[in-house]
Parts: sequence; C-alpha cells; structure tokens
Amino acid sequence: MTLDWSETPTTPLIVDGVTLEYYALGPTPDQAPTIVMLHEGLGCAALWRDFPQKVAQATGMGVFVYSRAGYGQSDAAPLPKPLDFMTREAVDVLPKVLDAIGFQRGILFGHSDGATIAAIYAGSVADTRVRGLIVMAPHFFTEPGGLAEIAKAKEAFETGGLREKMAKYHRDPDVAFRGWNDVWLHPDFRKWNVSEVIDYLRIPTLAIQGRDDQYGTLAQVEEIESRSYAPVDMVVIDDCQHAPHLEQPVPVLAEVAEFAARLERIEAAEVETA
Repeated sequence: MTLDWSETPTTPLIVDGVTLEYYALGPTPDQAPTIVMLHEGLGCAALWRDFPQKVAQATGMGVFVYSRAGYGQSDAAPLPKPLDFMTREAVDVLPKVLDAIGFQRGILFGHSDGATIAAIYAGSVADTRVRGLIVMAPHFFTEPGGLAEIAKAKEAFETGGLREKMAKYHRDPDVAFRGWNDVWLHPDFRKWNVSEVIDYLRIPTLAIQGRDDQYGTLAQVEEIESRSYAPVDMVVIDDCQHAPHLEQPVPVLAEVAEFAARLERIEAAEVETA
C-alpha cells in the first residue's frame, strides 16, 4: 500500500498534482473487497458523517472515502467547471484514485452527483475490478423540480446561512458551492442527459431513492431499472428526501449490507465453478 489506510491518514493522496482529502476503514484492498464512496454535489468526506463506519461494520469490507477537488479539505478546483464535469471526474480522475489506493475488487457507492459519477465510470470504463454499483439519489438528466430546488440553494447560499454551514466542512465554501451550483443552473445544462451510460452497465446495481426526494423524481432510478442489461435492485425509501443514508439509515444500511453479501456469494460461486 502506498497510502496510509486509516481513519487519520498521514500520507497524502495526490492525483494529477491535486491533493485529495481521504480516509479509510476496515481491511486493506489486498485483504478484502473495497467500497469506494463518492459524495454528493455539496458533500465531502466528513459529511458522510458516521455512515461509512456503519457500512464497514455491516459488510466487513474496506471502505475508502475521499473529497473531490474543491470540496472538504482537498485542493481547490478551477472555476468555472465544465458542464460535463461529472463525466470528466468519472473518466479522468476516478481511475487514478482507484489505482492510487491499490483497488483490487469491490463496489462503487455514490450519492447524488457522486452516484452519477460512479454510474458513468461503470458504464464507460472497462474495469473488471468493479463488481457492483450502488447509486443513491442519482441524476441522469435534469428535471424542472430539481432545478428549482437548486435555485433555492443559491438563494440560501447568498442570503441565508448555507455559506456559514458549508464553511465548517469546506476549506473554500465558495469554490465548493459555485462549482456545483453554477453548472446546474447554467442555461445549457437543462439539456444535460447521461442516461446512455446505463445501457453499458454489466454489473449488478443497487439503486436507492427517497420517495420524497426534492432534487429528483423516481424517474431517475426507474431509468436504471428499465435500461440496464444487468440485474438491478430498486429500493424506494418512504418518509425520505435526498439523503437516505442520513434520514433513514437503518433500511439503507440493511440494503447495502445485503447487496454486498450477495455479491460475495456470487463471487464465491463463480470461483467454485471456474
């Protein structure tokens, strides 16, 4: 291992000259499968709160959590971001992160924009190390209701208390917020659609969505269910909005643990019949 696989690492993770904040839990990639967690559009490593620890305990797998450039304590990202920033993050950056941590096999687990990045990777990059995909509140295309909520977030950042809240977790809250908000509210972004990546998924997918998600309707996860050639488990969580892992952690954790265990049973069966 070239990185310090711990909750308080001292070895930096540097990708293309950019230092990324990270921490790791549980067994190293050479000892067990690894779950790589990709945060939401305004998230970072710390804003997963204690959920990664719960995932590590429930699955017995290693868990790797990091903050993308411009988020948390990672180096800043240049602004403005390109409108295809999620695709670029998936295709250009994530492969290097996986290589840097010594990823051998496991699951990509993303939330919101992070879920989109994970799905784009799984549908665009030929990487047999990725055996499963978990997407929680993913985005594959824009919806008027979601864009309206993002416009409200801009108002909260500029005149409400959102900037102060973000400053507790992000080294530069302005970069973190604008890197996300400016793209989503760009007039040309209304026609953004990356759902074609679903057609190329060849691994099992667990899709989780809050029934009352204010940023996206069930059409987002239904798109996966209708288009993927690989098995899809679609789970809709009641009394839940955009952050199922924080709002309804018990059922979400149960679904994640069962999905991970099932992948391991499939892996064991394939080894036995090989």
